[in-house]
Amino acid sequence: MATKTFSRTTRHVVTTTLVAALAAVGMAVPAVAAAQPGEGAFQRQVDAVQRTGTVGVLARSTGPRGVQFATAGVADAETKRKARPGDKFRIASATKTYISTVVLQLVGEGRLSLDDTVEDVLPGVVSGNGNGNDGSRITVRQLLNHTSGLFNYTADFPVLSGIDAYEAGRYTTWTDEQLVGIAMRHAPDFEPGAKWSYSNTNYTLAGMIIEKITGRTWQQEVTKRVIRPLGLRDTLTPITSARIPGSHLKGYSAFGESAPAIDVTAFNPSAAGAAGAMISTAGDMTTFYQALMSGRLLKPAQLTEMKKTVRAAELDEAWPGARYGLGLMEIPLTCGGSYFSHAGDLPGYATRTGATEDGRRVVVLEATGDGSMPGSIHATSDLIDKQLCAGRAK
Repeated sequence: MATKTFSRTTRHVVTTTLVAALAAVGMAVPAVAAAQPGEGAFQRQVDAVQRTGTVGVLARSTGPRGVQFATAGVADAETKRKARPGDKFRIASATKTYISTVVLQLVGEGRLSLDDTVEDVLPGVVSGNGNGNDGSRITVRQLLNHTSGLFNYTADFPVLSGIDAYEAGRYTTWTDEQLVGIAMRHAPDFEPGAKWSYSNTNYTLAGMIIEKITGRTWQQEVTKRVIRPLGLRDTLTPITSARIPGSHLKGYSAFGESAPAIDVTAFNPSAAGAAGAMISTAGDMTTFYQALMSGRLLKPAQLTEMKKTVRAAELDEAWPGARYGLGLMEIPLTCGGSYFSHAGDLPGYATRTGATEDGRRVVVLEATGDGSMPGSIHATSDLIDKQLCAGRAK
């Protein structure tokens, strides 16, 4: 995304089972066997994304008139297998919306407050080196909306700095404390609440808060509170396993180097953790956004808090006028109004999502590559905008 997402360190640019899933979120189940109106246009939009230099693209668009799928390119550059609508992929920073949902559920249960400080919940974790890091001045809300000022640990993370570094460190296991420790070696970027700046450190801490409050890991809580209730059979919260099980898209990246891209699919997800470790499919992500936006996962007060946004100017390159809530982006639509989203970038994978406020229209797109190919960011944004605006008058 066009942010400092969980992505390579040099990048500051900041995505019968179907019937059951739709029924589970209380929506009318459309007939999907036949081609839907506008399917040709959707395929052309996906083809346009693929032409920007991706290896493979898959997308799903869901609305009142039904569900459309489109794919382009290949899932595996070696075997030339075509991308399939049900392929799994690494969702990277789109993980943050799931983490925020669990934190807000804990708030709704009275076990945590958005005004609690990091020091209240995780004493001594954000401090040290006399460089201004002070957890007693940072609230849970500021972690979730990226106004904490904490240094983004992935900006000083060698594993993502190049091909050789990735090859050497891709299977390394990291603890949350180690990841936060990288950030603590740096002074804060600004005073808490003074500005907005994307930092993966915030969500590493949010994952630690979930564990401190519940006594269970964020992976266990996301599984218990989101994945199982919604029947997300293809959504995973890996801890250290480097593989993507089952049918999946392979990721490829050259890390910005003038060298052939390498297969980066195998990766120890502990390096991303609560900031970006999850794996899913377009169908499962659609079900998640439908449930979230329609109020099935959060109480009204907490969903309202999630959608309270602050200006996020760093996102303007991809999404002019974008704002950021609690693990949720709000992006203007060209046809009026806005949609909610969270993009995710990891070497080899670019996830793009968009959902209307009522959850009746959802678009999920995955492109293999870095998401930084010329024109890719704008092609994916244009696809989501066109799909969510389809049938609406400006």
